[in-house]
Amino acid sequence: MDRSAVTIERIRTFVRIAERGSLSAVARDLNVGQSTVTRQLQELEAAVGAPLLSRTTRRVTLTEEGSRYYARCIQILRLLDQASDEALGASGAPAGTIRISCTASFGVLHASRLIFAFQDRYPEIAIDFGLTDHRVDLVREGVDLAIRLAPLADSSLKLRTLGHSHRLLVASPDYLDANGRPTSPQELSHHQGVRMVNVAGSDMLVLQGPDQETHRVPFGGRLRVDHGLAAREALIAGRGIAASHRWLVDDLVAAGRLEVLLPEYRLPPVPLNLLIVPERAGIARVRLLIDFLAEQIRGVPGIV
Repeated sequence: MDRSAVTIERIRTFVRIAERGSLSAVARDLNVGQSTVTRQLQELEAAVGAPLLSRTTRRVTLTEEGSRYYARCIQILRLLDQASDEALGASGAPAGTIRISCTASFGVLHASRLIFAFQDRYPEIAIDFGLTDHRVDLVREGVDLAIRLAPLADSSLKLRTLGHSHRLLVASPDYLDANGRPTSPQELSHHQGVRMVNVAGSDMLVLQGPDQETHRVPFGGRLRVDHGLAAREALIAGRGIAASHRWLVDDLVAAGRLEVLLPEYRLPPVPLNLLIVPERAGIARVRLLIDFLAEQIRGVPGIV
């Protein structure tokens, strides 16, 4: 390997190509000709001594060697960012970009406002804010932080619990007027449920009664959705009953558009976690956002 030819500029270009999947897209991003991007990639591959990307007319994908090299390059670039950040010390205003991924409906309804407030406090920090309910490989996708609901275990990432999200059984008055109001957990099995496709065990409700007895009730229905905002709209439209996070429906309950059912029974709360790429945790701007979210998240309805 000709190590002198492995430059930071070529590494950054390679990482951009791997993430964008297109040489022409990277050329547009960098405002250079595609021939320049192609040359930088070829020079890096020649220096490394292995093909890093497989090119077709439609897409550029990582080779097996390229996948391993990409993971190392991401670590190198993050360490460089951290070193630059630390070199600024306390004398400079926090600056740079943070990439954050968030559960979609929570991000739209609540986390986005927190991000806006954070940027008002630190105007030199840019945020790339991605919303998805799918599992994201933070290292592979170049994401610094992720806000996720549900228990998580990933030994390669740091985990900070922001709180627990409490849930309610809710339905619209129109649905309940037409189908009756359940007076016991067992009656729920006879109702239409609005369930989440991407939530394991959504076909079984687990409730704890006032006597601390646990009730397990089969929960079905004709409608399943994969987005919290779609579930919210289904509830408003009277499609059935759902076990919903308070932060998703609190305003609708307050406005009388949804009713809380069996309030004396409790659903298990769901952990709200912050996943952090370890190499990014020491960067000042990332630490600032972590602390800000931990401080402000408790103002969201139902997060305790």
